[in-house]
Amino acid sequence: MDWNEETERRVRKGVEFFKQGYNCSQSVTLAFADWYDVPEGLMARISASFGGGIGRMRETCGTASGMFMLAGLEVASEKADKVVKAKNYEVVQRLAADFKKETGSIICRDLLKGYVRDINTNPTPEERTDEYYKKRPCVRMVELAIRIYMNYLREKAAGK
Repeated sequence: MDWNEETERRVRKGVEFFKQGYNCSQSVTLAFADWYDVPEGLMARISASFGGGIGRMRETCGTASGMFMLAGLEVASEKADKVVKAKNYEVVQRLAADFKKETGSIICRDLLKGYVRDINTNPTPEERTDEYYKKRPCVRMVELAIRIYMNYLREKAAGK
């Protein structure tokens, strides 16, 4: 597999999902639905509540939450397994650290500072207009989360 080509393909998919109106978390997870053989409708429903920093509360960035959900598909057990749970948490912490290294935070409201004057937690999503896309870093966060996750997968495949 050409990892660079695959990464760019998934980035394009994620951005397209976001521009279709899916939230940030859905856009990241939907870009990998086929990777994990999860129906898109199910993936969209599972990740729906994590957009806007979890239900638009501006807490953990939805793109980061999307990566963490994917980590559960990659490294988790269907049974209570302390060793696997620790490995999953290790991966989540690594993904979070990589995201923070690039952005300074995994908190939605922190990521919006400097872009949005009024960080609104009203549950009603804003209309997706050209102005919306100009004033938000969300597309860039979708791209970044997908790149970070693909880098993790690449390193895992290489045995790192």
